[in-house]
Amino acid sequence: MRALCWNGVNDLRVETVGDPTIVNPHDVILKVGLTTTCGSDLHVIDGLIPSMEEGDILGHEFMGEVVEVGPDVKNIRRGDRVVVPSFISCGSCWYCNHGLTSCCDNTNPNAHMQEKILGYPTAGIYAYSHAFGGYAGSHAEYVRVPFADNDCFIVPETVSDEQALFLSDAAPTGYMGADFCNIHPGDTVAVWGCGGVGLMAAQSAYLMGAEKVIAIDRFPERLAMARDIVGAIPLDYTKVDIYEALLEITGGRGPDSCIDAVGMEAHGEGLEYAYDRTKQALKMHTDIGAALRQAIRACRKGGTLAILGVYGMMDKFPLGVAMNKGLTIRTAQQHGQTYMKRLLDHAARGELRTDFLATHRFSLEDAPRGYEMFKNKEDGCVRAVFKP
Repeated sequence: MRALCWNGVNDLRVETVGDPTIVNPHDVILKVGLTTTCGSDLHVIDGLIPSMEEGDILGHEFMGEVVEVGPDVKNIRRGDRVVVPSFISCGSCWYCNHGLTSCCDNTNPNAHMQEKILGYPTAGIYAYSHAFGGYAGSHAEYVRVPFADNDCFIVPETVSDEQALFLSDAAPTGYMGADFCNIHPGDTVAVWGCGGVGLMAAQSAYLMGAEKVIAIDRFPERLAMARDIVGAIPLDYTKVDIYEALLEITGGRGPDSCIDAVGMEAHGEGLEYAYDRTKQALKMHTDIGAALRQAIRACRKGGTLAILGVYGMMDKFPLGVAMNKGLTIRTAQQHGQTYMKRLLDHAARGELRTDFLATHRFSLEDAPRGYEMFKNKEDGCVRAVFKP
């Protein structure tokens, strides 16, 4: 089959590779219908996530049709149209039973690679380095899905392929962030980043009862989406002082909750940004903390900070600011299985729009160009979608 492979930093090639096969009786093989880029992929492509190997297949956000079923799969049938969360959950360990599916104990065969740093390993995830399990990704004609009864969700007829696609990762990540905020009627929520996850977080905050949602970015087309499609108040951080603007909007109190949907490759300004960029380039740390630091400072006293962006090692984390203000900080990789039923219901009822994220479409053969446009945000690209 054909697949998009990582061959080194910023070296992506579409190659012919072996077809996936059933490895465990609980597996299925999926014919990929649609798969999309994600901001987290850029960390892999840029060499900020260690333990990638030459030839690894990229992609972790996808949907498609089941074409082969393992003998112990009970609820999924050949021909089912399904969406699959990016993190792999066994469905039976303590963490899965408590809804913390991205912390699953049983789906990362390379747990030892993470234990030295994290203490305890995360679940496995498609195409996110060998430290996260070494699973082949979805930017391919076919992909193996382990624990299919737990990880494949049948898509209702009223939900299109493109709507379902973003329920794999962007929507559950954003929805989880809003859920972390424990939103009450009348709350104001500020979201840093108007990419796929940030736009889903903003939309989810409204679904959960927020009165005002403020969307922070610097790209006019993304801010326009936040305003026109989601209904958020857009703020361009290159044109206004975000802290002062948030104080003005909230009557001097600050947002009740802040959501960081940016992560380790944040853009920023000034000496602090230059410091972060220099240390990242020298591999003295992995993270640029501009968005996260700003969110911590801006959040009201006693408020909630939800961190959805991917981070590694950061210098100058303002822990004292968070502690003295009494902030609640919640963060996780997305627990997609926990939220999927709700997300499918929202999508089927027209309450959650996701398909507008698909700004650019490519064949799998043109995937390297798609990633180039996505990474450089050319032509207003929010997400590049590949159809094998």
